[in-house]
Formats: sequence, structure tokens, C-alpha cells
Amino acid sequence: MIAETKPSSLSRINHLKPARMTAEAALSVSVPFAKSSSQPSATHTTSPVSDSSQPKFSWQIQGMDCPSCAGKLEKAILAVRGVESATVTFATEKLFVTGDSDTLMGDVESAAKATGFPLIRPSQGKAAETGNWIQTYGMLTLTAVMIFVSYLISLKSESFGLAAFTATTLVGLVPIARKAFQLAKRGSPFSIETLMSVAALGALYLGETAEAAMVLLLFLLGEQLEGYASARARSGVKALMALVPETARRVEANGELKEVPADQLRPGDIIEVAPGARLPADAVLQDPTASFDESAMTGESLPVERLAGDTVLAGSLSVEHLVRLKVTSEPGENAIDRILHLIENAEASKAPIERFIDRFSRWYTPAMILLAALIVLIPTVIFGQSWDEWLYKGLTLLLIACPCALVISTPAAITSGLAAAARRGALIKGGAALEQLGQAEVIAFDKTGTLTQGKPQVTDIVAWEGTESELLAQSAAVEMGSLHPLANAVIERASQHGVKVPQAELRKALPGRGVQGQVGGKVIQLLAPDRLDRQIVLTTVQQQAVDQLSDAGKTLVVVLRDGQPVGLIAWRDNLREDAKQAVQRLKSMGVNSLMLTGDNPRAATAIAFEVGMDFRAGLLPEDKVREVAQWSQNHRVAMVGDGINDAPAMKMAHVGVAMGSGTDVALETADAALTHNRLSELPEMILLSRKTLANIRQNISLALGLKLIFLVTTLLGWTGLWLAVLADSGATALVTVNALRLLRFKPESSETDVSG
Repeated sequence: MIAETKPSSLSRINHLKPARMTAEAALSVSVPFAKSSSQPSATHTTSPVSDSSQPKFSWQIQGMDCPSCAGKLEKAILAVRGVESATVTFATEKLFVTGDSDTLMGDVESAAKATGFPLIRPSQGKAAETGNWIQTYGMLTLTAVMIFVSYLISLKSESFGLAAFTATTLVGLVPIARKAFQLAKRGSPFSIETLMSVAALGALYLGETAEAAMVLLLFLLGEQLEGYASARARSGVKALMALVPETARRVEANGELKEVPADQLRPGDIIEVAPGARLPADAVLQDPTASFDESAMTGESLPVERLAGDTVLAGSLSVEHLVRLKVTSEPGENAIDRILHLIENAEASKAPIERFIDRFSRWYTPAMILLAALIVLIPTVIFGQSWDEWLYKGLTLLLIACPCALVISTPAAITSGLAAAARRGALIKGGAALEQLGQAEVIAFDKTGTLTQGKPQVTDIVAWEGTESELLAQSAAVEMGSLHPLANAVIERASQHGVKVPQAELRKALPGRGVQGQVGGKVIQLLAPDRLDRQIVLTTVQQQAVDQLSDAGKTLVVVLRDGQPVGLIAWRDNLREDAKQAVQRLKSMGVNSLMLTGDNPRAATAIAFEVGMDFRAGLLPEDKVREVAQWSQNHRVAMVGDGINDAPAMKMAHVGVAMGSGTDVALETADAALTHNRLSELPEMILLSRKTLANIRQNISLALGLKLIFLVTTLLGWTGLWLAVLADSGATALVTVNALRLLRFKPESSETDVSG
């Protein structure tokens, strides 16, 4: 009974990351703008799409309000000489660049600043961030003051007021027009800045100077509102960043404590964590016992008791007393960093609906510009109507055409959904997996380690000769030293009941049958009932006991003493406490459950009956793949598993979900993982996915609906330029705020509504 034991779930979360990060990446991912760095340059890091043979750099981005901004910046950086690859991640406001290091950094920063998105190196910290903040809000304040002064001047003199409003418009237009020019030069000619510049100049041409100035002011104000809404949307991600402390107390070789930056910790370092402080890295507890608040990673609100040798994740909070731990994670590779890296890489795995919106937005703006031109030309050239009236309407339509609200509608919801899932201990690898989870119709479960705890316990000891204690003592003696879970359960049962275990000799495994050894001069064998020697025949009473326990779904061995049956030992891998609740919850949501197991039909029948689901038993890995493939022909299937044998079926399913205690292969194959091993979170994850999809539909309807309304009111002459700008900024803020509702996702057991 020798089998390999499974590693702890806490030590396996690292296998969820799509790519490894270098040590220096800790600065730019875990705590931006805060940690010190010895490098006076941009942080060298691993880009999600980088070539390892080229130098790599990362920056924090300022002024990025929506995913369309990310696309503009990425396109601009790719046009810089020497840049091999560039990746912008909206969720964490990061830019990753690979290329020639000689002149690259300065050129990239210049291109980004010219495009309107200043970059901050980690070494620059808060000072650069504050400078960009002043620059951004300074223009808004200056424009507002100049409009107020222009209004006062117009009260005294109409002609001077006209000149003042014109000057205000030109001053406010300079940075917008410069950004529009840079974007057009770098491959983004149809930006909102281009539309604003054309609209403002058109308004000046028509003599609507006050309205032109107000349009610019509303645009600048709308930009700040979008930035605020986007920052709120990223609040879940930034909350994770803040969980990792900037410094750590390291125990030096001489026993002294030294305060060091957290990014200087290396595996093997001993650290000391005070009560109320958080761990700066993944570490193994050195003290006999300690309690930790791990809610940041697992969602479990109650403190968790850890013993010496247990792994504790970065961001966990020491509850009771001063503790010492040994660091196990490299800088930039602790549990929090890996989640952030997942979120960064998730943007490369876009949901189908998100990819559709991206394609739609590429031709949407040019089409609207063409429509605006037709609205100006057809009434004036063909029907001879007023040029000024229809030019004004065309300019208004240009502003209505801005796709910001539409473009942000999907990623804002998905980012919020991923962050809400992470808060509950569910890691989802991108929008595509999130969408597939929401569409799941059938959930296929592995049994052992997924529906069950994966820790068999002795349930029955039946002595046909002698006492139960004697039977248990001799059996434990034979099992001593084995790593098999069943053997460990026998030894644990003996320990719990205070049974003294004698010394066994000549212990050996009987492959495919059981184990044997010699105890007190007698040969003790533990054999499976269907592997007994032919000459050993059980009595009717003994066979009835075997059948009764087998029908209950238990694993059995017959204990033989010198070749004579003397008793039975039965084990059972108990159900997870929340397995039945999870299956019932899924059923109430219209999701069917199916158990796929390699166990014998008797054991599978007992478990399936207790949980309340259909099952297929005696399956090899290829059989599981075939079952999932058959179900996938007519249904959306999710596969939940934890073992190597589950990985092929998880890959075949539309979406694979791994238990956090699973093997490396299962975790790497999966599209999502339950890090805390609570099956009750699976239906909540699906419900969150459904709510995210509903939220996306709401956002798209809101964005397009408002544009349609203002298109009609503009053509009817009811709305003008300033209201068009307000409508665009307002729609962007509305869809973002709507997406933020997902961050407050707190499902109740009776909740079935998926309207969002």
C-alpha cells in the first residue's frame, strides 16, 4: 500500500501562473511606487509576451482611463525604434517592453508622454506620480478659471468676451490637439482627441466660442471622471498589491534582527512577523503553532491554525503572537504576485464577447465619421439647407461617436469579476474562462480528492477472532512505515485509541494484493477480499460482512493470521462537508452534475447516492476524456478535478477547474482553481460569471442606447456639442460604475437571480 502523497494546496498555487516572473519584477507588480530599488532605471522584468534573449523593462502608466487607451499606447510604443514587443495591461496599469537597451528607455518614455500617457519608473516613486497629477489637474483648473474670466469679460463687452473665449479654447485645445497628432502619427487617427479637436475648431469656425470652450472643459472633466471610475474598477487589484508589506524583519546569522526591503528576501531566510503584521513572502512556519488570518487569499473569515512545517502565504496576517518563518518564495513570485500576474495575463485571454467588441470598435469610429460627413453634406449640397446648422449637427455627432463607453463596457466588467472571484479564493485565468464558466450546463466531477477529502479514515474494525484492539495493533504494526493513505489511516486509528503497536518484522508489499509482516512470530497479512488465495474461503457470515461494507462504498482488507481470516478493516474517503450542498446549489441553478471516477461501481454508487448525482465508474483517464467529449457535443461542460488522471478530461472540457490541493499538471491545465478546496464556492463562481455576462450586456445596451438617443436628439436639433461631450463621459462613467457592482458580490445560499 505504497502511494505518493499529495502536496499541500498552499504550496501549489504557484502552478497557476501562466509564466514566471524575474526577481526584479516584484517592484513593479506587488507594491508599485513604494519599494526602493538599487537600479536607477526601469525595472527589468518578464513581459507576458517577451523574448528572453532581449532586455526587458516595465513602467507604471499614468492617465490610462480605459482599455482603448491601452491599445493606443501599445500601438505608439511598438512604433518606437528598437522595440521588439510591447504589452500594456489595463488592470495593473503596467507597460512591459522588450528591445534594445541602449536608447530604448528614453525613447519609450518620450513616445508615451507625447501620446498622453506619462510613464513612471519604480525608482521615481511618488514624486513623478505627484508631478503628473499636478500637470493633469492643472490644465482642468486653468481652463475652468479662464472660462469664468471670459464669462465676466463678456458681461462687459461682447467683442472682448468673444476674444477671451476664443483664447480659452485655443489654450485648452493645444494639449488635446498635440495628443491627437501624436496618436494619428503612431497609428490611431480616430481617437477621441481627434474628434474633440475637429469639434472645437468647427465650433470656433461657427462663432460658437463659448460653447467650444465649454466642450473642452467638459471633456477634461469627463477624462478625470473616467480616470476616477477606472481607478475604482482597479481597486480590487490594488487592494491585493497593498497586502504585501514593503519591508521585513530578517533574522541575521548572528541572531540579530535587521529591517530589510521585502524584495531582498531569498528562500531560506528566517523572518520574524509581529502580531497584526502581514507576511512579506510565502514562508514555512518554524514555531510549534500559530494562528493566521488568511482571508486575503482564501476568503475564510476565521483565523487558521498552522503547525510547524506548514506553508503560510504572503499577505497572511499573524493573529496572536510573534512568529518566525522560513522564506520559500523568490521576490516577485509569492502568492499575491502570482495572482496579480494572472490578472495581467488574463487580458491576453479575452472573452469571445470582448474580442467582438474590439473588432466592432475598429470600424465603428470610422463609420461614424463617414456618417457625420454625410449628415453635413447631403442636406447642404443636395437640398441646399443651412451649412452652419448641419455642420454643427455633424460636429455634435462626431462627439457622440466616441466609442470609449462601448470599449470599456466589457473589460471593466471582466476585471471586476476576476477581482471579485480572487477575493473569494477562486482564481480564473482570463475573460474567456469567466465566460465559459457562466455558460456551463454540466459539471463533471472527479471523486477522490474532489468530491471527497482525499484522506481515507478507518470506519469499521470487525474481529472474527480475538479482540478489535489486538487486530488493530497487529495491522498497524504491519502498516508502519508505509506512505499509503490507507496505511496512515490505520496507524492514526491505533494512535487515537491508545493502542500499543508492537514491532513488525519482514514487512513487505504484495503488489496488487496488500501487505504482510511478522508480528510476535505470526504472519499477518492485509489483503483485498478479491485477492485472497484460492484455498482461503470465507464463511457465509464473513462474506456477508464483506458484502455489506462494500455496498456502503467502503474499501476493505481481510486480515489473516497465519493464513486464517481473523477480521476486517474498512476505510472510507469521506465526502467533503460542502459537496452535497454544492451539487444541490448547482441543480437549483439549472446545472447538472456528473461524477467520473476510476473507483469500483459499488464505491461510486454509494458516493453518488449520498451526493445526489449521476455517475460513471471504473474509468481510465482516456475513458474520462471520452465521456467529457460526448457530453460536450450537446452541452457546455466544466470538469472539476485534482489529479494527473483528470488533466486530459479538464483539457477536453470547455473549462477546467482544479482543486487547490491538486497536482501540478491539473493546476496548470485548469482554466480556474479553488485555492481553498471549498466546493461550495463552485456554484458561486458560476453565478458570479453569469452576473458578469449580464453586467456586460447591460453595459453594451447602456453605451449604445445613450448614443442612439443623442443621435436622434442631435438630428432633431434638441441637443448640442456640450451635452454630447457630457453624454459620452457620463456613459463611460455609468458603465464603469455598473461594473463596480460586481466587486460587492456577496451571494446568499438562496440567491438564483442572474440579472446582474
